[in-house]
Amino acid sequence: MAPIRVPLTLEKRSHRRFLAARYLTVMDRIFPMTRAAGLERLAAFLADEGAEYAGSRNFDLGLEGRSTTSALSPYLRRRLITEAEVGAAAIAAFGDEGAEKFVSEVFWRTYFKGHLETHPAAWTGYLALAAEGHERIAAEPGLRRTYEAAIEGRSGIDCFDAWASELIETGWLHNHARMWFASIWIFTLRLPWALGAEFFMRHLLDGDPASNTLSWRWVAGLHTRGKHYVARAENIRRYTNGRFDSVGLDEYPDALDEPMPPREVPLPPADALPDGEVALLLHLDDLHPESLPLGTARVVRIGGLVAHADGASDQVKVADQSAMADGLARAEAHFGCAAGHTHSGWAYGLPVVTAWAPVGPSAMALPEGCLRVRRAGDENAWPLATRGYSRLRKAIPQLI
Repeated sequence: MAPIRVPLTLEKRSHRRFLAARYLTVMDRIFPMTRAAGLERLAAFLADEGAEYAGSRNFDLGLEGRSTTSALSPYLRRRLITEAEVGAAAIAAFGDEGAEKFVSEVFWRTYFKGHLETHPAAWTGYLALAAEGHERIAAEPGLRRTYEAAIEGRSGIDCFDAWASELIETGWLHNHARMWFASIWIFTLRLPWALGAEFFMRHLLDGDPASNTLSWRWVAGLHTRGKHYVARAENIRRYTNGRFDSVGLDEYPDALDEPMPPREVPLPPADALPDGEVALLLHLDDLHPESLPLGTARVVRIGGLVAHADGASDQVKVADQSAMADGLARAEAHFGCAAGHTHSGWAYGLPVVTAWAPVGPSAMALPEGCLRVRRAGDENAWPLATRGYSRLRKAIPQLI
């Protein structure tokens, strides 16, 4: 069967328009981690690929192909730009109906964060299962060989091996490829899902604790119990434009199960902020200090906390450090006081205020006693994320 081609509008651009629109291939995505770069990428997406997003977003065209998604997630993950401002910009460009699919996809990130905040055992459970997986690898030679072949791109499954290499090389994978990869990891290679989630967190430049953990759980059939995502050769062939012809996939697996799903807990309240002088602590989950709701508190000192995922690649560490440097520079200019990385006594006894750090490495690394402020958008959205996505999706117009 001849491969189904990506929509013709993506292939019939003139070379001059190709250059003018600054199309991005995967190999061009050396993401400069600044707010200015994120806004520039957003503007370029809205000026070009955004109009075709709904019809083209599922196509993974590979390292040499042009982007079919916005590639904004590294900026959204660190909140160099926010979900609400991206959504508002898309609606301004395309109208409510034209922007609906893109905006809905952006707000999955908000949903996942809210769901993990109210189901934190999904995170601690992932960490425990990853540790257990490493113990199994040490004790079971067959499992160890399968695991090492998978992360080194030697599984023998053409698409999977290409994606493993692409992830390590570029720190990036198309969203559809992530789903296929996770499904093959879990159901064909029979590897522990938490080790796959850990592999992604080590290498993805947009690796987000909530989105990554809950997406892997969803593929496995744990997030929505019994509803799993199965990678099928024909689907991969179609949406990679015939680049892969994978054989040996288990296309009829059962979903995974667990003894007890993570229980819902109440959303913890934000802290009341003091009047007067405070020290502001930035972290990697929120690097837009200019828009934090600080009330009457006055920032006179600024520090930065960089907490990487365990085993993070050099690419991820560089991206994190660059993003923090940009956040500190903007905070320094906005608040008119010196900013730098934290050290013992950096706050000089002042109350330390920080943006709310969702469940993950930043939250785990925050010093005791920090006063955590939550944005209105999160305050309104996260309580709608305790079950499935539809409840939050219906509220997106009000949230924006």
